[in-house]
Amino acid sequence: MNISSILCCSAALICTSFVDLSAAQSVKMLQLTEKQKTTIGKKIWQNECAGTVSGLTTWNVGEEFPSLGIGHFIWYTAKHKGPFTESWPQFMTYCKGRGVKVPAVGLLPHCPWNSPDEFKREFNSPRMNELRQWLSNTVTLQTDFIISRSRAALPKIVSGAPASDRARIDANYQKVAATAHGQYALIDYVNFKGDGLNPGERYNGKGWGLLQVLGGMKDVAAGQAASVEFAESAKRALNRRIENSPPARGEARWREGWNNRCNTYARPL
Repeated sequence: MNISSILCCSAALICTSFVDLSAAQSVKMLQLTEKQKTTIGKKIWQNECAGTVSGLTTWNVGEEFPSLGIGHFIWYTAKHKGPFTESWPQFMTYCKGRGVKVPAVGLLPHCPWNSPDEFKREFNSPRMNELRQWLSNTVTLQTDFIISRSRAALPKIVSGAPASDRARIDANYQKVAATAHGQYALIDYVNFKGDGLNPGERYNGKGWGLLQVLGGMKDVAAGQAASVEFAESAKRALNRRIENSPPARGEARWREGWNNRCNTYARPL
């Protein structure tokens, strides 16, 4: 089954046009069409899961948690709570708010698979298959959730930034958001590396989230130039993360993939 056919199925199952009113008041940007949102969801799925259904339930090597859905939402076990923002429970709360029925396993308080080996053994179990099928049928819903997280991030980022940087950070966001592919960049990056406000997401005091990327941008014009500069600033932030990371994590192995992902931010949808 390819991405396009699943997205069409998803759109039929989940008809939605989510609008975050609080964000809409502070973020003046062009409204994404349903076609553009579908394209963004497809690109995020490709970024995180190589566009595969099997990739919707993943436990990456070197990580202490599985990643689920097109956005690879983090889900911690009862035995491990890491420093990164746990997004699977946030997605489950979003689903409840939308009145969407979720497989029972997804609503458990903690991830039921406690290790990569246990996860691998149960990869083709009935409950894992049910979860993957549900995820493949709700791509539009997941895309809306990821968009809502990105839109909600801006007010938090602006208020959390040093007072002297707030106007520039807000202006940079607006410059990038002036195009559809710029909005994809903002949407994907929050899902990819967070908003930059979590103090646990720092190495040597340096973060790598949206706050740091917007703050690290050079002064450029709105539109395509801003998308290109956002991509370059994101690469600078992620390369700094790799340089400051604990050597035991071996984060340099992700450099090429991260840079390739950032390069997509400068290209039209």
